[in-house]
Amino acid sequence: MRRKNSSSFGILFVLVLAIVGGVYLYYSTLFERDVPDISLETNGYWNLKEPLNLSIKDNSGIKSYKVILQSSTGEKILYSEQPLVLNNNINVAVEPPRSAYAMKDKIVKIIVEANDASKWNFLKGNSSVKEFELIIDKRRPELAAVIHSYKINKGGSAVVIFKANDENLKEIYIQTNYNKKFIPQPFYKEGYYISLLAWPVNSENFKATIIASDYAQNVSKSYIPLYLKQKNYRISHIKISDKFLKGKIAELAEEFVETQGVQNPLEQFKIINEDVRAKDENLIREITSKVSKEMISKFKINKMHPLKNGQVVATFGDHRKYLYEGNYISESYHLGIDLASNAMAEIIPQNGGDIVYSDFNGLYGNMPILSHGLGLYTLYGHCSSVNINSGDFLNAKNVIARTGTSGYAMGDHLHFGVLVQGIEVRPAEWMDSTWIKLNITDIIDSAKKIIDGK
Repeated sequence: MRRKNSSSFGILFVLVLAIVGGVYLYYSTLFERDVPDISLETNGYWNLKEPLNLSIKDNSGIKSYKVILQSSTGEKILYSEQPLVLNNNINVAVEPPRSAYAMKDKIVKIIVEANDASKWNFLKGNSSVKEFELIIDKRRPELAAVIHSYKINKGGSAVVIFKANDENLKEIYIQTNYNKKFIPQPFYKEGYYISLLAWPVNSENFKATIIASDYAQNVSKSYIPLYLKQKNYRISHIKISDKFLKGKIAELAEEFVETQGVQNPLEQFKIINEDVRAKDENLIREITSKVSKEMISKFKINKMHPLKNGQVVATFGDHRKYLYEGNYISESYHLGIDLASNAMAEIIPQNGGDIVYSDFNGLYGNMPILSHGLGLYTLYGHCSSVNINSGDFLNAKNVIARTGTSGYAMGDHLHFGVLVQGIEVRPAEWMDSTWIKLNITDIIDSAKKIIDGK
């Protein structure tokens, strides 16, 4: 009987030992069964100039790996390595071979083989093979200027028309020296583009470069050689009175979240003039930065006179510095012109367009914004009443609103702003039919003739 019990105990012990051993083998990193994870940073294109970033990962360590370039002429080993020290993560910059740039292939394959240090599979470990098919594109996009405005004024606008072509074209934009990217719109015929440009009033210089890139990271650049015309804008030193602080500023401070709980009138003014203004202007720039992706063949703009018999009471680009008892407090730029005639005068745009905004906007009060195409927008601030709604289309020479004192306005007037892709520009240019003809419409008409080969 004892012998039988001893035998049963031995069998049970062996069984438990086997289970424990099996569990150990199942969960042990040394015997892990996952194949190496291979990944290549690629969008499916390769220019045979930039390296491709290869990553191989495995919990038990990478014992060996091989990278092969497969083309129509055969296979070429780019890398073959057995690391002396096991590593769980290997990153390789896969450089093209010197002879690769002479290849005529449109498509090649990168084949990656990797083996790990696991003892699984009868000590052979786990292996993985992954193939990546790549389209070869060694050519930079074709990029050539067609025509552009002769000059651009500080604070002003210009237009450029150019050709850009690439079978794998990814992105086209115009990079400026002040970190603004203007997005061009397709123009007239396939492969041609047009864009208005703007030189901000608070930027001392202006430079614009057309940049085209394809999916293989080939890049072409073309500088736009505009003649730069400097213009001096007014600097105003404005004294702040206690009457102003206790009147208009106290009234505005009750409306804005940013000034709730702030009792100091000067601090209220600073917050309104800087923080609230920045928020309001950021909304304006967000709304007016958009440009259509549809092809445009013509762009007709009438000179802009939104207020009949309107007199200019504040100019564009005025750099306002505010003083209290002789001490500097704050500053801002006036990025439109103020026009005044009769109280609650009719506002009648001379150009139709899409109504992209018609609501209250802080310091600007009741404020419609119209889009006229090609990234050109007009803004109408401080209105007492508004007759249009966002999302509607407006025909030219219709009453859209009436002047008023809503927002940060000391008297009944219209704040009229013109923006090019989110950048405020001189309304005076767009209120001048001769300027529009010479700098915009004539350039567009000439571009069509050049493109047609006339």
